[in-house]
Amino acid sequence: MKFFHSWLLRTMAAARRCADFPAVKRRVRWAPALAVVALGVAVGAPSRAETVSPRRLLEVTDLGNPAISPDGRYVAFRAEQASIERNTYDTTWYVQALDGSSPPLRIADGGVPLREYVTGIVLPSPALWSSDGKWIYYRARHDDRVSVWRAAADGAGAREVTSDAADVRDFVLSDDGRTLQYSVGATREEVAAAETSEYDRGVRIDDSVVIAAGLFRSNRLGGRPATQRFLGDWFSTGPLLAKAPDRWKAVDLAAMTTRDLPTSLPPARPAAKVDLAPGLPEPAKLARHPGDGRIALLMPEENKDKGQLQSLNVELAMLPDPRASRPIRCTADPCRHEPISDIQWRPGSDEVLFTVTEYAKGRAQSIHAWNVATGAVRPVVLSDGLVSGSQRHWDIPCALSSATLVCVAAEADRPPRLEAIDVASGRRRILFEPNQGLEADIAATAPAELLRWQDEQGREFTGQFFGARAAGAGKPPPLFVTFYNCYGFLRGGMGDEWPLGSLAGQGISALCINTAPGYSVDYVARHDQARAAVESVVELLSGEGRVDRSHVGMGGLSYGSEATLWTLMHSDVVSAASVSSISPTPTYYLFNSLRDAFRANLRQLWQLGAPEETPERWREISPVYHLDAIKAPILFQVPEQEYRMALDYALPLVRRQQADIYAFPEEAHIKFQPRHKLAVYERNVDWFRYWLQRVEDPDPQKAEQYAHWRAMRDAQAVRQAGTARGKAAR
Repeated sequence: MKFFHSWLLRTMAAARRCADFPAVKRRVRWAPALAVVALGVAVGAPSRAETVSPRRLLEVTDLGNPAISPDGRYVAFRAEQASIERNTYDTTWYVQALDGSSPPLRIADGGVPLREYVTGIVLPSPALWSSDGKWIYYRARHDDRVSVWRAAADGAGAREVTSDAADVRDFVLSDDGRTLQYSVGATREEVAAAETSEYDRGVRIDDSVVIAAGLFRSNRLGGRPATQRFLGDWFSTGPLLAKAPDRWKAVDLAAMTTRDLPTSLPPARPAAKVDLAPGLPEPAKLARHPGDGRIALLMPEENKDKGQLQSLNVELAMLPDPRASRPIRCTADPCRHEPISDIQWRPGSDEVLFTVTEYAKGRAQSIHAWNVATGAVRPVVLSDGLVSGSQRHWDIPCALSSATLVCVAAEADRPPRLEAIDVASGRRRILFEPNQGLEADIAATAPAELLRWQDEQGREFTGQFFGARAAGAGKPPPLFVTFYNCYGFLRGGMGDEWPLGSLAGQGISALCINTAPGYSVDYVARHDQARAAVESVVELLSGEGRVDRSHVGMGGLSYGSEATLWTLMHSDVVSAASVSSISPTPTYYLFNSLRDAFRANLRQLWQLGAPEETPERWREISPVYHLDAIKAPILFQVPEQEYRMALDYALPLVRRQQADIYAFPEEAHIKFQPRHKLAVYERNVDWFRYWLQRVEDPDPQKAEQYAHWRAMRDAQAVRQAGTARGKAAR
């Protein structure tokens, strides 16, 4: 499925309320194989902390989309919070003075968040300031339509600028601020009519149909149940008619009149690959200087590591003009052989600011400045976590003026907040911190600790560890492990389904492991590395008396789900599991086999053809052929549009009372509906408390759940007794 990058560390609680952020003192301990480093354990928590419940983690206020006003005095940003009662998210736009002299001013309702179709992740929705600094413009979904809205920066009110029959895809403001240009595709009425026509006349099954999902309005796309189609490679999906070409229109902002734009005159867009000289390698990212047209770009490293899908890192370079054929490369260490995730020009200067992610520091981010005239590189921010969002919003570039960065910052155990950072000195100030109470309670009950260790082959891993208190009588607590990226504030790990702080508060230590850098093209090597990471960290922590190695749970999303099943197939380290995605099965192949792109990707990434073409590889990889090796009980909490592709192995496990399956309608790869997320959170806590601690919640509404799980435990005991008798007979 989709793969992401991540970053993490943490800061000391004692520094958290300060206006300035001095360097964090770290306790470092390093040794050879199976060694660990612990950095920055939180201190100074309040004496009476509240429980970090799943609901509190779900209701965290997320922040995003900072944009600095033209005069550099204000920042606009958006806040988002789940409403379980209404099963939606509330978003609000704020404006705040960068000097921190006043609290944020609420200026507009941001509407229902716009989401990526296939993953469910919230899309960036950046605001654009008017040239006079009086307004911000932004896309928002209100009343089931996506429009461009305008809000007064002084809080005087907001209004819809576009009132189109189709949802707005994109928009730009003219330099003089008099005209707004926006693009649309098919109208909402046309999409609904196409859906109804298919319903009435039958759906022709071709390579665009998502066969694993329902055929009619099977997913919640754009805020309503909608029919979906594959749009491109792998599992990219969207609504019917999503491939309709852009139609651009222009709004006169004084008269509020709209006209169509000729297709021959598309609006000016940021620098793109077509602007560059022929022969240059495809850049990962471009940024055009706002004053003179110079282009900063991230270039792939020329020498890709053997066995890797792509180069692990990129190199920072600059073109004096778009048609230049010889890029000027940054030669300093921070901008070569490092994963760089963002670049932008500092206005009025020769400096390019770039964000670096360091795996050895738990994928913590730092921001550096490269002076393209002198070649000098200097650090601007050295953080212990993300400075580009949080777990749910993990790629939000900082807003930048000539003097100030405004970033959404977060660490593993510290919720997102808005910070202003002086570009010259690196001085950091908190502008808005909406989750202080939760932060204090996490610091008091289950602060995170960065672990670093090696397996027997010397491969290094990092992870964020939430240690629980001892289980009593000196017995170490159980351990829960999740994979595969641990960035930002770790509510529920990758996919956000296993509330780590809640598990630790209930006596189960929780660890989120970062996947090692790179992406091996060998499925077996890629997944067996995950098994080695889990086995080695369990050996390490149990050897130190910090966890009970006989009570280990594991769970994950996407690659994390595959890694969990692989570990169950090839190791006895895990005693209970929970997954939210699927592993490869013949049905998975069958349902997607009409698509050339799917078959090509499966061949490249998993070395799989059709089951009759590569039968040995299927027997090596798929859980379908390893059911006898899987001993642990498994909880499946999977989107409805995916669960059918796992039934090859899930139903046999259910028949022998070794699995419990829940499917969630109208969900994407990563679940987003608040009620679904809360149900998943709470069931995962119940599941691991039952299997790792033998604890049941006395809530009478859960009686049926526990009756089923007790039957599963009885069946497990029968299987174990039969295995023991078989071994004794041999």
